[in-house]
Amino acid sequence: MKLAVRLQLMGMMFLLFFTWGSWYGQMGKYLLTTLQASGDQVGNAYTAFSLATIISPFFVGLIADRYFSAQKVMAVLNLLGAGVLYFLIQETDPGVFFWYILAYTLCFTPNLALSTSIAMRQMANPEKDYPSIRVMGTLAWIVISVIIGTYGWGDSVRIFEVSMYASIVLAVWAWTLPDTPPASQETTATWGTILGKDALVLFKERSFVVFFFSSILICIPLSFYYALANPSLTDSGMMNVETKMALGQASEVGFMLILPFAFARLGVKKILVIGLIAWIIRFIGFGYGDGQSSEWLLYLAIVLHGICYDFFFVTGQIYTDAKAGPKIKNAAQGLITFATYGVGMGIGSKLSGLVLDMYTTMDPVKQQNTVEWLQVWLVPAGIAAVVLLFFVLAFRDEKTKLAI
Repeated sequence: MKLAVRLQLMGMMFLLFFTWGSWYGQMGKYLLTTLQASGDQVGNAYTAFSLATIISPFFVGLIADRYFSAQKVMAVLNLLGAGVLYFLIQETDPGVFFWYILAYTLCFTPNLALSTSIAMRQMANPEKDYPSIRVMGTLAWIVISVIIGTYGWGDSVRIFEVSMYASIVLAVWAWTLPDTPPASQETTATWGTILGKDALVLFKERSFVVFFFSSILICIPLSFYYALANPSLTDSGMMNVETKMALGQASEVGFMLILPFAFARLGVKKILVIGLIAWIIRFIGFGYGDGQSSEWLLYLAIVLHGICYDFFFVTGQIYTDAKAGPKIKNAAQGLITFATYGVGMGIGSKLSGLVLDMYTTMDPVKQQNTVEWLQVWLVPAGIAAVVLLFFVLAFRDEKTKLAI
C-alpha cells in the first residue's frame, strides 16, 4: 500500500472516531444535567443508536454498495449528519431530542461499515495492514475524550458542536479518499444475506449457540457502561471524568497486544470467561467506588474496559471467524453485529434508563435528584454474573484454535 493512501485511510479513521467519541460517552450526562431528562429518555437516546445500527446494514447493502462509490456516500452522509446536528444543538426538549439523535445516528452508523469497506478495498493484505489503520480510531477517541475533559464540556452542548464540525471535515476528507466503486453490481443483495442468514448453519453447533446468546446478553450490561458511567463518575466526585475515562481506550490497546499470548496459553473458553469476570468486577467497582475515599476502585473499573472488550468481544469476533471459515465469515460477522450492537445493546440501553429512574429520588433538602448508584450498578453486575454462569456451564468448545 502506498504511503499516501495509508495516510488517507488513517485520517479517515481518526476523523470518524473523533466525531463519534465527541458525544457518545457524554450524551447521558448532557441529557441528565443540561436537558433535565429522565433516565428513560437517556435510555431511549442510546437505543436510537442501536436502531440505526440495525437499519444501516440494509442501506449499505441494498443501496450504497450497489449504486454509489463508498467514499461519496460517506461524504454525503456526514454533510447530512452535520445538518441534523445543527438543529439538534438548538433543541432543549429531551423528548424531541430523541428524534434528532435518531436522525443523526441514521446518518452516522453507515460510516462504520463504509470505512471498513473503503479501507479493505485498498489492501492486498488486510490482516497485516488493517490493525495499524484501525488503531487511529482508538487514538482519536482518547484525544477527544481528553479535550472534552480538559475543557469541562461533558455536560455541554459543545460535545455536539464538536461533532458537527468534525462531520464537515470528515465529509471533505472523504472526497479525497481513493475511489471505491460499487463492488456488488452483479450480485443480488437481499434482506436475508445482509442479516447473515447464510451463517445460520453455525447454529447446528451447540457451543456457537451458547456463545451467540451470551454475546447478546452481555451487551445488555455493556449498554449501562456507555450510557451511565460518565454521570455516575461525576456524581461520585471524580474530577475531569472524560479524560480519566480515556484510560479505558488506552487499556483496550494494551490488552489487544496481550491477546496473542493469551491465545497461546489459554483456550477460547478461558479467555471468554476472564472477559465476563472482568465485567462483574468493573460494575462492582463503579457501584462501591467513590471519587473522594476510594477512587482507586473507579480507576480499576475504567481500566478493566480493555479486558472486558478485548477478551470477550474481540475474541468473540475471532472465534466467529474461525467457526465460519472463509465462505461465510462476512455473513457470520454481520449476524453477530446485528445481534449484539443492534438487539443486545438496544435492550440494554432501554433497560439502563428504566433502572436509573427506578433508583432516582428527589432530595427534599437539596431540591435535586439523587441516584442510588450502587443499586444501579448491581443490576448489570447481576446480569453479567448470570451470563457467566450460563456460559461456564453450557460452553463446551475446546477444539477451535484461534489465531491473530
